[in-house]
Amino acid sequence: MKKAAIIGERKAALVEAPIPEIPAGGVLVKVQVAPMCAEYKGFISGNPNDCLGHEAAGIIVESLSTMYQIGERVVLMPLSSCGLCRFCESGDYIHCEKNPMKDASIAQYVAKPALLARRIPDDVSFEKASLACCALGPSFGAFQSLGASIFDTILITGLGPVGLGAVVNAKYLGARVIAVDTNPYRIQLAKELGADVVLDPTDPDIQSLIRNLCNGRGPDGAVECSGAPAAHRLCIDVVRRKGWVTFVGESHTETPIVISRDLIRKGLRLVGSWHYNLNDFSKVMQVIQHSTVIDKLITHVFPMSQIQEAFETSASQLNAKILIKPWE
Repeated sequence: MKKAAIIGERKAALVEAPIPEIPAGGVLVKVQVAPMCAEYKGFISGNPNDCLGHEAAGIIVESLSTMYQIGERVVLMPLSSCGLCRFCESGDYIHCEKNPMKDASIAQYVAKPALLARRIPDDVSFEKASLACCALGPSFGAFQSLGASIFDTILITGLGPVGLGAVVNAKYLGARVIAVDTNPYRIQLAKELGADVVLDPTDPDIQSLIRNLCNGRGPDGAVECSGAPAAHRLCIDVVRRKGWVTFVGESHTETPIVISRDLIRKGLRLVGSWHYNLNDFSKVMQVIQHSTVIDKLITHVFPMSQIQEAFETSASQLNAKILIKPWE
């Protein structure tokens, strides 16, 4: 089979690879759509890598599970799981301690544990179904765990594909959205997706501007999607007392937190959100089926034969979700 690989600094290509072995009780899926996520960072740095992608939608072509039959259309969740621990059994498989943290879905075939395959409703295309992974998943999980609702004003920092997905989820709930970013393309797209206000984080009065939009109190909650320490602090500083902040954007740098000021006296809830509980898959599908703006979240579709152009587009950050068609 063919799969995508990074072969040098800003260089991508297709390489040959064996069809992956199916894990015990798992499925082999012929991938029809593979969304791109943050792989462009490796493309820019040039670290060789032939294990790209962690999202897919496709057709089961072989099954070692009694749960699925050949020919069924499924979404494949990111990464893997043991299927036996308390996290897997409860639906929070993403936190499985035996998760190998390795995936390669920008490829013609992917093998997964059956637990991570979810059936696609008949009225949902492969393209839209693939949004049930990283496009909508992290922020959907955040809103579910924290009980966000139509009565909330929510701050969203960072309008990459995940942040734009957070706008879609928040507006589907009926919440008011204040978004923060500097990218003109994504600012405009956030407005089209329903963001009520989009502000520039470099404005020296950013905190006052946000509070003034919330009767001086601050937003009820925040979803941080950029991974930037400055954005972490903005969310912590500006949300109202007894509010919440969910961290979705990956970050490998330290953010200062003062326990007394930020947590005890302000009463904040700080939560990390990686994915959603698999028992909520049908609810994610409802967002995909009924959101009036969901199509706008997909800005580019490339055949995998144009993987170089796809990576260049992703690295430009003039995009939302980019989908790859492995058989074209």
